[in-house]
Amino acid sequence: MKVMLFFPPNWTPSMPHLALPSLTAYLRQAGIEVIQRDLNAEIFDHILTRDFALRSVDRLHSLRPRPRGPSPELMRWAFEQGPGIAEAVDDAKAVIRSRAFYDGPTSLPAFETILAALQLASLPYFPSSLELQTYNPAHRPDSSRSILRAVDDRERNMFVELFDELVVPDVLREDPDVIGISIPCVNQIIAGMTLARVIKRSGARAHLTIGGPMVSIWREQLPKVPGMFELFDSAVVFDGEEPLLQLCRALEQGQALSDVPNLIFRDGDLIRVNRRKEQAKITDLPAPDFDGLSLEKYLAPELTLPLAMARGCYFGKCAFCNVGFGEAEVFSQMRGDALLAQMLALSAKYGSRRIFFVDEAMTPRLIRYISPRLEELGAPLRWGGCMRFERVITRDLLELAHRGGCCMMLFGLESASQRVMDAMVKGTHLENIGRILRESHEVGIWNHTFFFFGFPGETIEDAQATTNFVFENGELINSASMGTFLLERYAPAYTYPRAFGIKRVIENPDADLGFYFDYEVESGMDAATAELVATRLEEALPKKDFPQFYVSDVYRFLYAAYLSEERLPLPPWIGETTGTAG
Repeated sequence: MKVMLFFPPNWTPSMPHLALPSLTAYLRQAGIEVIQRDLNAEIFDHILTRDFALRSVDRLHSLRPRPRGPSPELMRWAFEQGPGIAEAVDDAKAVIRSRAFYDGPTSLPAFETILAALQLASLPYFPSSLELQTYNPAHRPDSSRSILRAVDDRERNMFVELFDELVVPDVLREDPDVIGISIPCVNQIIAGMTLARVIKRSGARAHLTIGGPMVSIWREQLPKVPGMFELFDSAVVFDGEEPLLQLCRALEQGQALSDVPNLIFRDGDLIRVNRRKEQAKITDLPAPDFDGLSLEKYLAPELTLPLAMARGCYFGKCAFCNVGFGEAEVFSQMRGDALLAQMLALSAKYGSRRIFFVDEAMTPRLIRYISPRLEELGAPLRWGGCMRFERVITRDLLELAHRGGCCMMLFGLESASQRVMDAMVKGTHLENIGRILRESHEVGIWNHTFFFFGFPGETIEDAQATTNFVFENGELINSASMGTFLLERYAPAYTYPRAFGIKRVIENPDADLGFYFDYEVESGMDAATAELVATRLEEALPKKDFPQFYVSDVYRFLYAAYLSEERLPLPPWIGETTGTAG
């Protein structure tokens, strides 16, 4: 039995995602041969080359006119700047992959070249655009009809040709029995489904299954759109390790698929939905296995490995969050000794000194366990991840974590209005938030803050309180991300809209695979006003001298780790910044 696992674009190309290494470890432990490929990293590496840039210019020269094509200004930019971008892009990629990244004046032009090369590569497929942190498709990813058009659209979907060129020959040569495609986020839907179509069209004999959070969100919708099963044979919802193994065994032994848990599959003209199994506990799973991934292709100065302390969120009540996808969640966390062993073993095996915990929130208990033990070893790793503004996050814990190598904590502020925080069921309090920001800053841990505007019932005055808070604490905050409220399927605010001040959830009949929803509020700002507030605040913020350090969580983390090891001061989010030589 041979399995090929694929992770499609677009996700940040600066760090592996944990999905494939987790599945790979479980299958290999059971004796299954696995080939895993991060096509996201491979595609970025392939596009960001001189040859591809020149190919893009040539393609634009031969582009036939079509409605809503690139503007004359964009075409002129491509023809004038394209050859220069092509000559610079390989060197720019090398800078981002070296310690020169940490020198602001050196890496900024390289970063700008990377962005320009991605724009150049996207133009022949206008209006679709592949960016460093997102993919803007020409087709709606929440409509089955639109997706089925997108997967065959060679004019506006760059992935059709790319997968034909980079994936199909390897699939036909390896001749796997099962192919799995993981789709964790919205930005991967079009590419993931295109990959499925291209593989199916190639004549590969493998059973093709899809999985990941987006598929779990669609668990009620997929059986109602049988046309989607033209692209794949089955879909795995929720945790996929055991179901994928059982699927392999059933196919290997010629058994019916009806006993494979968490599976949705086509059976003749019918779509079958199998029973669901109990959610797996992280303590029952092996350490992730990154063998086989092209780790040298990530667009970052150092290899960062993702790891999880737990499965699920230990709080799990926030009204805006769909963690658990509407199901009663089974939170499980690792034992401290096992977590420490994983960190050290992965670091030794892959030569990485950077661990990014991908948990919804790192658990204080495990931080308290691993930190002194890492300190005893000389703090060989720099690590970080998301945290909650909890009362238990004391100065003592922050100092302990910092001595053990923690260099970044990412916190969900969401709002600085206590009334809005309470309406969100956030479970945090403003006095703890201000204290933790000050104390994390003082001990030397880079703090990053997420917040957004427009939670139902939030007023202009509430939004002003958040704005005032972030400006008043700008010298203590190292970085921040803001946005507007999104109503997601299965979030408590979606499931119980009236309880959270939502008068009406607007279901779009064309979006039969919808995941975000428009809505009307009982009171407070509407979505348009919230967007305006966010835009005005962004315009009022001082521009960063070196935005490349702030473009993604991974780049912020790596920059924080570098500053920590070099014992350099952490820059304020609102305040003067300087370039750092490294």
